[in-house]
Amino acid sequence: MAELKNKYQIDMCRGPLFGQIVLFSVPLMLSGILQLLFNAADLIVIGRFAPHEALAAVGATSSLTALIVNVFIGLSIGTNVLIANYYGSKNRKSVSRTVHTAILMAIIGGIALAILGIALAKPLLSLMGTPDNVLMKSCLYMWIYFGGMPFIMLYNFGSAIMRAVGDTRRPLYFLLFAGVVNVGLNLIFVLVCHMDVAGVALATVIAQGVASYLVIKCLFKARDACRLKVQTLRIDPTILKNMLWIGLPAGIQGMFFSISNITIQSSVNSFGSLAIAGNTASASLEGFVYIGSNAFHQTVVSFAGQNLGGKQYDRIRRSIIYCVVCSSLVCLVLGYGFFFDGRQLLAVYNSNPEVISWGMLRMNILFTTYFLCGIMDVMSGSLRGLGHSLMPAVITLLGVCVLRVVWVYTIFPLQPTMENLMLSYPITWIITAAANGLYLYWICRKLFRAAR
Repeated sequence: MAELKNKYQIDMCRGPLFGQIVLFSVPLMLSGILQLLFNAADLIVIGRFAPHEALAAVGATSSLTALIVNVFIGLSIGTNVLIANYYGSKNRKSVSRTVHTAILMAIIGGIALAILGIALAKPLLSLMGTPDNVLMKSCLYMWIYFGGMPFIMLYNFGSAIMRAVGDTRRPLYFLLFAGVVNVGLNLIFVLVCHMDVAGVALATVIAQGVASYLVIKCLFKARDACRLKVQTLRIDPTILKNMLWIGLPAGIQGMFFSISNITIQSSVNSFGSLAIAGNTASASLEGFVYIGSNAFHQTVVSFAGQNLGGKQYDRIRRSIIYCVVCSSLVCLVLGYGFFFDGRQLLAVYNSNPEVISWGMLRMNILFTTYFLCGIMDVMSGSLRGLGHSLMPAVITLLGVCVLRVVWVYTIFPLQPTMENLMLSYPITWIITAAANGLYLYWICRKLFRAAR
């Protein structure tokens, strides 16, 4: 399987572990920054050059969009784990079968999600209590965004394949180029064509199309088991079953995450369009803090998966420790850094003092405790990398999703303030991180004992 190695890939079973984790995670963080800059560019352009209702319209769609796409994003995690495991065990044939199954699933899933998202946009936004003055703009954004869903799925599955064999740099380069396209089109569509919500949605879809084209082109030109061939595109039933076993619980977990966030978004909507706009700006900034959590979540999935295939159990243990420490530190630094400059950063999105005040209410609670989310994500990512996806999904479903919904309907009404609503986040992070941590400890002890 030596032919799989090229200058972009990392053999996670050998070599200096901490250095490899840094080399792997830094491009992931930079990719995350670029993706957030795409979204931030949308929000900044529309927040500065359109009425605040347009900013609220885009923000009102975020939780609902995540709800619809998260199941298939979870399957991309299954793709990552399978390929990493097969790569570690030097099973070239299974790597190829997984690649072709994953890409065909991305195409089918993208088309299905496009139809589903367009059909359900208006009824679901209405059900969430989206204010009348932003409802139709939110619908328009979702209709255009979901029209480009096949591109989004292809990029996510394609980049998951590349990450599994240690290649995080080329997806970063592709995102950088697509980001330039996105920002340029934002300015043209909004400032020149006066398209506001439609303009930023169309710019996002075109940029995602560019990124997905570059990833798929890269797979077509690969000279190893990851090479994509049109004539061998088919769904392998065994591979699909394994992919679903690992990825579907992660996807369902993400879906329930989104349900809990929709419940919270519905409560935010009750405060009016200024609160929605402020919450949207703050959530956009929050995404930059989440980079540390998500990057090391993806890192530990790949490192645990590949080292499990290679039976390098000590490297699994050290990978988990390194990722927990690094994720916590990055989230602390970014969280407090953004919090202390919160008002100035929120003003970049919208200069309305009321919008800024609403945004700061979210930042006060979440940004100072975000390292807890980082620990929680690394714990669940470690379990998925080791092939245990169902239990962390159940734990997260109960510890995050159910508890947040319970909070909204029991604790929040006792004191219906934004601060009380936001407290549901750190409390559920603590509970879920502790439960996943205990389960991970038990799994690792069992695994390492069997290896002796």
